[in-house]
Amino acid sequence: MNEQKDKPSSDIDFRVTAFWFRIRDRFMNPGKQLQEVGIKEGQTVLDYGCGSGSYAIPAARIVGEKGRIYALDIHPLAVKAVERKARKERLTNITTILSDRDAGLPDESIDVVLLYDTIHQIGDKRALLKELCRVMKSNGLLSILVERMKVEDVLDIAEKEGPFSLKDQHGNLINFEKRLT
Repeated sequence: MNEQKDKPSSDIDFRVTAFWFRIRDRFMNPGKQLQEVGIKEGQTVLDYGCGSGSYAIPAARIVGEKGRIYALDIHPLAVKAVERKARKERLTNITTILSDRDAGLPDESIDVVLLYDTIHQIGDKRALLKELCRVMKSNGLLSILVERMKVEDVLDIAEKEGPFSLKDQHGNLINFEKRLT
């Protein structure tokens, strides 16, 4: 059976969204939000749906040289934007991944997965959660910033249909632990 994969937005849509995020990021501090989530020096983080790097770049600063950021996106312009920003800031701990779902990372290799303002765009959410569970360490954290979807729907998807248990919730920021089976 051929599985339906997601498709990237148009280049124009991506550019408009990236412009909007640059404005948004001036008023909100993504780095502070990541520290509140608990990202620490030396961790390995997957920013799934990284867009133009609003979270990948500050995460790279937080985890430092001993840590690693994987910035994954379906859109080639997103990957190029993150690479350009990382070069500009001389960040060498970011690896970009162009993918329509699979991370291509080893099993249980990620401490924290960021799924920020992305889950609403994913067609097969169960397949996504299965992939994220696969790459997360047993004590890993899945942090979802819910935009353009009901928080209750995300809770249902992650807990009832997915392999995760609610750790804590702060408004539309929901943190999950990997459910041990």
